[in-house]
Amino acid sequence: MARVLIIDDEDYVRMTLSQALEDEGHTVLLASNGLDGLSLYAEGKPDLVITDVLMPDKEGLETIIELRKIEPNVKVIVISGGGRVNNLDFLEMAKKFGATATLKKPFAIDEFCRVVESCLEQAPAKAATQPN
Repeated sequence: MARVLIIDDEDYVRMTLSQALEDEGHTVLLASNGLDGLSLYAEGKPDLVITDVLMPDKEGLETIIELRKIEPNVKVIVISGGGRVNNLDFLEMAKKFGATATLKKPFAIDEFCRVVESCLEQAPAKAATQPN
């Protein structure tokens, strides 16, 4: 099974997603912000990264850019509820920065697991062109 890194500042989200992935047989690494997530990624280069967008200490879009510098073909699922303004443009921006898939919070766990499996089955992602 795969090694998956979850980066989200909400404890409940991290624990819920972690449990779902462990139930599927995956090994899960957890980080509460982009800085910690980048460190964990660099140490073990997991097969898949799942990141929130709005977080302290390096938000998700910045995290994607930094991940791509470490590994241009990294597979990334971006999750977001859009924050207080419910602005889901973040998910569209994440696609432009190279997200393999996106999910709008809240989502069903079975939908989450399907997206994870689909991403893991895909050939390695191609590096996205970064906007200037």
